[in-house]
Amino acid sequence: MERCPLPKPLCLIVDDSRIIRKVARRIVEGLGFDVTEACDGIDGLEQCLQAMPNLVLLDWRMPTMDGMDFLARLKEISEDRMPKVLFCSMESDPRRIAEALAAGADDYVMKPFDGDILESKIDEVGALKTWAA
Repeated sequence: MERCPLPKPLCLIVDDSRIIRKVARRIVEGLGFDVTEACDGIDGLEQCLQAMPNLVLLDWRMPTMDGMDFLARLKEISEDRMPKVLFCSMESDPRRIAEALAAGADDYVMKPFDGDILESKIDEVGALKTWAA
């Protein structure tokens, strides 16, 4: 009897830069994730309501709803299915990074990032282990 493959984990990339979304998509798909994209926090929340991702790559500064507001709303709607959240931003002030972590982000990645850095951060927060076992 043939076993059905397990579904791939879902990563939502929330960033107003189409280029960043494209680069991140390539990296994350290479790690075995299905990927959806959102250009701002409002679009991202709508997608989370349709299908809660396993991982969110989240920009800080975006139009209509920034990353911090998105994170607060995500915590409200996720119930017991809170995804791993990596802030991906050019923000380098240690106080702002600490603020993001205190708000519930699992880790922080400085832009620009490459595949090795992003894979390492995703692994560190446990998002690779949750489905690859």
